Amino acid sequence: MLMYLEISCFVVCLSGWALVCSTMPTEYWNFSTGDGAVLTSSSYYSNLWKDCVSDSTGVSDCKEFVSMLALELYIHVCRALVIISIILGFSGSTLALIGMKCTKIGGSDAVNARVTFSAGVNYLISGLCAMTAFCWYGNKIRTEFVNPDFQDTKYEFGAAIFVGWGGSSLLIIGGFAYCYLANKEDLFSRSKRQLKRISFTKTQTNPVTVTSLSLRENLEGRRTRTNGTSSKMPLDSFV
Repeated sequence: MLMYLEISCFVVCLSGWALVCSTMPTEYWNFSTGDGAVLTSSSYYSNLWKDCVSDSTGVSDCKEFVSMLALELYIHVCRALVIISIILGFSGSTLALIGMKCTKIGGSDAVNARVTFSAGVNYLISGLCAMTAFCWYGNKIRTEFVNPDFQDTKYEFGAAIFVGWGGSSLLIIGGFAYCYLANKEDLFSRSKRQLKRISFTKTQTNPVTVTSLSLRENLEGRRTRTNGTSSKMPLDSFV
C-alpha cells in the first residue's frame, strides 16, 4: 500500500513540476486589450523575459527586455524563484526515484525513508518558491489594476499565472505527502529493527539456559549413580 501511495505522490509532484516549467516559455503572464480604430484592436501581453503586441490581423511582434538593470525588482525576484523551483523540483524527482520502494535502488528501508523525506522537502520548497513568485507577480497586476492613480496600461491575469498556481499547489501537496509517508516508513523500519534485536537477544540467551539445564541434569545423574553404587557395595568390604 505504501508503494502505491509513493507512486501517486510522485505523479502529483511530477505533474506540478511540469506545469511550473511550462510557464517559463509561456508569453501570457499578463495581457491587456486596447481598443483602437473601429476595425482594428491591439493586444498587449508579456512574461518575465519580453513584451509582445498583436493586432486583430494576427500579426504579433515581441521584444525582449533590453536592460536587465532597468527592470523592476519583482521581475528579478520572480525569475530567481521560478528557476530555483525548477531546479529543486528536478532534484526532488531524482531523489524520489532513488528512494521509492518500487525502484529498489536506495537500499534498506531506513535509507529509502531518508531519501524519500529529502525528496519531499525539495518538492515542498520548490512549490513554496513557485507559489511566492506567481503570487507576487499576480499581486503586482492586481495592485496596478485597482489603483485609480495608475495611468499606464493596466494588465490582467494571464494563463501562466493560473497554470503556475495549479502547479505550485500540486508540488506543495505532494511534498507534504512525501514527508508524511517517509516519516511513517521510518517508524515502521525502526519497529522492525527493534523486533529483530529482541528476537536476536532471545536466540542468544536460549542456548545458555539449555546448556545450564543439561549440566544440572548430568550432575544430578552422576549423584544418583554414585549413591546407587555405594548402597550396593557388600558388607565384607567394610571389614
